[in-house]
Order: sequence, then structure tokens, then C-alpha cells
Amino acid sequence: MTTARKAKNDAPELPRLGAKVRAVRRRGGLSQQQLAEKLGISASYLNLIENHRRPLPAPLLVKLAQLFEMDLGSFAVDDDSRLVSDLMEAFSDRMFEGLHLTQHEVRELLQSQPTIARAILTLYGAYAAARGSAEHLAWRVVDEGDEEGAPRGFQLPSEEVSDLIQRHLNHFPELEEAAEELWRRARFDREQLYGNLIGYLHKAHGVAVEVVPHGAEPGILRRFDARRGLLRLSELLPTRSRKFQVAHQLALLEHHEVIDGIVADPMLSTDEARALARAALANYFAAALLMPYGQFCSAAEEERYDIDVLGRRFRVGFEQACHRLTSLRRPGREGVPLHMIRIDVAGNISKRFSASGIRFARYSGACPRWNVFAAFMTPGMIRIQVSKMPDGEAYFCIARSIQKDAGGFHAQHPVQAIGLGCRVEHAKRLVYSDGVELEGHETAVNVGVTCRLCERTDCEQRAFPSVGHALRIEEDVRRLSVFTPVGR
Repeated sequence: MTTARKAKNDAPELPRLGAKVRAVRRRGGLSQQQLAEKLGISASYLNLIENHRRPLPAPLLVKLAQLFEMDLGSFAVDDDSRLVSDLMEAFSDRMFEGLHLTQHEVRELLQSQPTIARAILTLYGAYAAARGSAEHLAWRVVDEGDEEGAPRGFQLPSEEVSDLIQRHLNHFPELEEAAEELWRRARFDREQLYGNLIGYLHKAHGVAVEVVPHGAEPGILRRFDARRGLLRLSELLPTRSRKFQVAHQLALLEHHEVIDGIVADPMLSTDEARALARAALANYFAAALLMPYGQFCSAAEEERYDIDVLGRRFRVGFEQACHRLTSLRRPGREGVPLHMIRIDVAGNISKRFSASGIRFARYSGACPRWNVFAAFMTPGMIRIQVSKMPDGEAYFCIARSIQKDAGGFHAQHPVQAIGLGCRVEHAKRLVYSDGVELEGHETAVNVGVTCRLCERTDCEQRAFPSVGHALRIEEDVRRLSVFTPVGR
């Protein structure tokens, strides 16, 4: 092989976006000739792009986005990878056993027919929701004889909100700017912030804050009475949480138009999803107000993402600081691209976001080899892990359990675990990597997205067979797992 040919083969291949270009053109009602003229290229060249025989150059990508008034993010290759992962998880359902679909076939489907690929995922989401509804309804009928409360949507509102946050990379510039503008206008003092917030809420909106005994309204931590101009906070909330709730209320009072504009996104299909998104965005504003972007980003870099130090400096909890770290995506001043997951002891994922590129299961549980599960065994301690995924990518992950402020002595205090991490090449920017072997990945723990998608057949914690291997049981042989394929 000649040097020139070898260099050509070693050069990174530009992403092939032909199917997306074709879909955009058809939605615009244009022929190849018409779109080619608008882009200033020949129809034959456009035909080569649409059929994945030529990459889409950056100047043409920008022209295309401007022509159809589209966000460049809609052409993101990472979005395709995430969709392939979601499709593979859907196809790992036992109903597809026997088809032996490969990731290569799924990727080809996405490249050639992206709309159909998304339609398949939508159908599977509807099927999964319907199956869950049927199981829930059967339980209600058998256990209570009551059909009320059966889920109605194709996708859980929380899933739609998670997808919205992921699409925005958990960064909302309008809310960041609103929080920074309020700091300048109100001249807040970080040391007196709780009093500052209460004073501003009363002066600007005529709303007083009252801390009430927990027995007055059991189970209620915050209640806003617009008619009386009163915000009632439970005494069970520590001061840091009271600050957060006051800031949350300010978001709803002062920035409802910005929030409503974001939740008007059509990917939120129900009133429940839009209401949940409003609450999530009000929480985002509250975090931006308590931890202003510039101050917090500088502190994070100076302290090497030491969460305990950041929490004490900004008077916030561990989870609040972790969540804020994932939102440092301002162009030109980005923090470490982090992922975050929150789970309970049963493995239910209640919060997930990934800027690191790591994939989370959407329809099934997470891998038990992940350190986020080990965090429950050492309450309050940071667990560190270099995690190696089946695709060979390595991630540096930390995890710690947290306990929610829920009530007095007789209350059950929910325990959850927070997982935070980044690609291993960014790990040195985190204080937790000190003394950890990051090169070579010899100490890395093999972790998967979920059992059905994981190709590793020698895992002693495998709970289900891999979708890539037929299940054949040897009655006379006991291996590490009953799902280890014969001959391994």
C-alpha cells in the first residue's frame, strides 16, 4: 500500500448525512435539481451526497441549515449513535428473538431510512407503554377492582422531559442569562443569599415566605398561595433547600414566558410532560441562581471538581452540585463533559443525562457492575471506578449515596445513589482521579449498558442472555452464569 493511500485510509471519515439531507429536502417539497440550485452545486453531486457516496462538507451543512431554518444540532452524529443504541435496546426485547439483528444492520437502516427508524422506535415505545399499562391495569383489577390511574401515554412524561434535556445538552442559555441578570440587578450577597431572596420576592412580587411546622401540611414541602401572596415552606427543609425553593418560585413568577417557550417543543406530547418540564426548568433556574455560571465554573476548575468543596462554598447539597456540573456547556467556557445518573436501591433510574457519550438503558435496568450500585454498600462515601464499555470506550466514574430530607423519626428516608463521570481522557481534571491508573485500562471494570445488549459472555452477574447469542442450556454443566453460551 502506498503512503498516500495509507494516509487516506487513516484519515478520519467525514460523517455521511445523506439520508438526513434527503429527508429535509422531501419535507421542503424540493426536487434534487431545485435543492442543488439553492445550494450552488450540481444535482449529480447532491445525488452522491444523498446516497452516502460523498460526505456533506461543512459549508454545505451550514447552507442547508440556513435554508431550512434548522438547528445544526439536528444533524448531530451523536444523535444518530444514541438512536442506534435505543433501537438496539428495543430490538433486544425477547419478541425479536430469532431475527438476530446486528448493530450494523440497524445503523444501515438509520442511514437509509431515518424516518422509518424513528417510527419503529416510536412504535416500540408505544408497545412498551401499552404492555406496562396492561400489566398495571391487570394488577389494579385483580387487587382493587379499580381501573382508575392506568397510564395513558405512549411514553412516560419523565422520559419525554429527559429527552428534551438531553437534546439541549442540559444547558439553557436563556435561563442562565436571566439568573445572571437578577444577580446584577438585585446585588445579591452569597453569604446572605437566603435573606436576599426572601426580601426580593417580597419587594418585587409582594410574596411573603412562611416556614410552617411539618405537621401543618404532612407531605408538603412547598406550597404557593397566589391569592394570599404567601410561599409556605416546611420546617423539614434545611436552609439550602429553602433557598432553592424560593429561587424555584421566582423562576415561575418572573420567567414563565421563557419556560413556556421551551416547553412548547412538540417532543413534549402531553400536559403532564409539559408540567413536569416546567418544574425541571424552574429547578434549572434555581440552580443557576444559587450557583452563577461564571463563579461556579471558575470554582469547579480551580478545585478540580471537588463536589464537597463546591457544595460548601455555594451552600448546596451533593446532588445539586453534581447536577450543576453537568450543565456547564456554555460555548467558549465549557466544563468537563459529564454524565449523571440517579438510581434507587431497586435499580430504577429517576434521572439521567449524558454529555460524556456514555449510553444509558431506556427500557431496561442498568448493569449491576457499575459503581453506582456499590455506593449503597458504603453510605456517604465516594466510590471510584474506571468503567470500560463493550465498544472499548473507557469512562472515569464516581458514585455516592444520598439520603433525602423526608421527615422525622417515623418517616422512611429514601436512599438513592448519584453517579457522575466523564471519558477517561478528561479524568485528570477531576480531583478524584489522583492516584488512579488511567493509562492502559488494566484496572478498568467491564461494564455494559444492559444485559441483553452486552456481548460479554463470561460475566458472573449476567441476568439475561445476550441478544447476540442463542440460549442453549447444558443441564449437566454449571458455568459462571446459566446464560453463558455453550462452548464458552
